[in-house]
Amino acid sequence: MLINTLFQSPEIFLMIILSIIYALTVHEFSHALAANYLGDATAKYNGRLNLNPLSHMDFFGTLMLLFAGFGWGRPVPVNTYNLRFRKWGMALVSLAGPLSNFISVVLFIIIANFLGNFLALNSLLFTFLFYLIFINLILGIFNLIPIPPLDGSKILFAFLPDRYESFKRGLAVNGPWILLGLIFLDRFVGVNIFGRIFGFFINLIYFFF
Repeated sequence: MLINTLFQSPEIFLMIILSIIYALTVHEFSHALAANYLGDATAKYNGRLNLNPLSHMDFFGTLMLLFAGFGWGRPVPVNTYNLRFRKWGMALVSLAGPLSNFISVVLFIIIANFLGNFLALNSLLFTFLFYLIFINLILGIFNLIPIPPLDGSKILFAFLPDRYESFKRGLAVNGPWILLGLIFLDRFVGVNIFGRIFGFFINLIYFFF
């Protein structure tokens, strides 16, 4: 559990928490920004078009993150009927969140490579950059999994033809339970489904250092 890190290494706990706050804030803000750009101001009117972490953090989702190892931010409200590109609008809004995390990964890799000429790899700043890269990467990849309510499901639904409408409705209803089941198997049974997926991309990141 993440909360255990607070007692084992308070400075690492702080770095992880700040990295999570940054990643979730940028992710949710990007959803709001994309929706607003595509014609729907619902998020703006609900106070979500800003970089204030308090606007985007979910209380229960944060507690789950601390005590269960997974959590979530507050979903950005979007009225799909206001979006331009009716078929692809929601997919573009959904893609904006993970894309912002991947852009952050590239940015922090560039900064880390630059600072690597001056700082030791075990310095606090370099360690903080590592967690920023790691958490943004994990959040971006996780949200692209095509299971509701994750962003990847909206992208999948945009690509599926109309004849799969019943499949989409069924997945929308059962998706959260499927996701919870996969998380349970991964977190508590040790199936390591997500670990294998994340591990592949994390190893890929090491090529840039």
